[in-house]
Amino acid sequence: MLARLQQGIVAALLLLCGAWLWWSRDLPGWIIVGGVLLLLVAHAVFLAFEFAFAQWINRHDPAPRATWRMLALAWLRESVLAPQVFLWRQPFCSNAWPDRLGATGAAATGRTGVVFIHGFLCNRGLWNPWLAQMHQSATVFVAVNLEPVFGSIDDYAALIDAAVRRVERATGAPVLLVCHSMGGLVARVWLRQYQADARVQHVVTIGTPHGGTALAQHSYVSNGRQMAVGSPWLEQLLRDESPARAALFTCYYSSCDNIVFPSTSATLDGAQNIFLAGVPHVAMAFAPEVIDAVRARLDGPVVRLA
Repeated sequence: MLARLQQGIVAALLLLCGAWLWWSRDLPGWIIVGGVLLLLVAHAVFLAFEFAFAQWINRHDPAPRATWRMLALAWLRESVLAPQVFLWRQPFCSNAWPDRLGATGAAATGRTGVVFIHGFLCNRGLWNPWLAQMHQSATVFVAVNLEPVFGSIDDYAALIDAAVRRVERATGAPVLLVCHSMGGLVARVWLRQYQADARVQHVVTIGTPHGGTALAQHSYVSNGRQMAVGSPWLEQLLRDESPARAALFTCYYSSCDNIVFPSTSATLDGAQNIFLAGVPHVAMAFAPEVIDAVRARLDGPVVRLA
């Protein structure tokens, strides 16, 4: 569903460019080129407002404050990466790297398997650079698609359980969950609904709004409202969790996160919370520090399921 929606956005953008080229055909060349460029970089203007809003919200947050130079570099980085993810990988290449469950995977090499859980307005195509590496290293993995796109986060738990069971059958070991943004909340819901702590080696969350995000305060969709700061849904999720569960988590957060702010709302009390300086929201999923930490966990000794 999301892939088709984003394919429609790409088609609309191309149609707009074509309409502009036809309408402006008698104008000077620099105006024609400028109009096309303006259409192609319109997303960067929207991102700039996100970064400015995040900086204002973060003015009282205890996380290290980003400088305006850091924000400008993060904005540039996200402006380049966003079209790659939302206009190419997700709409057209979401199945480029299929799930890997073969007998030559983790069960043979002594490595844990992975379940990748994407965030809001994303699909498994987000993870393509990761999935390419997983294939090269013969790691067992499943990357889910969370559908329906605008459904309740509670309804995604069954999808995660099915994915975890597939990896468990292939490896006989607890899984590593790697989660971006809303995906970390989906992992927490799955742990609550299935009391699945013993089935997890570790949970890595990247820019997850554990405490909500100010950007969702006026959302009109179910999962958006659940992610608002101070939402009853988030408060109930926290009440339902034992303090010991947080020890399963490593949470990456950044003061240049343009989607999840205030910054420390991406942390969990009792978890290992790691600050990434100057890294924006989507780029956090590909931060070298995160990739290296996950690789280290995969290369460690496996603990078999009872």
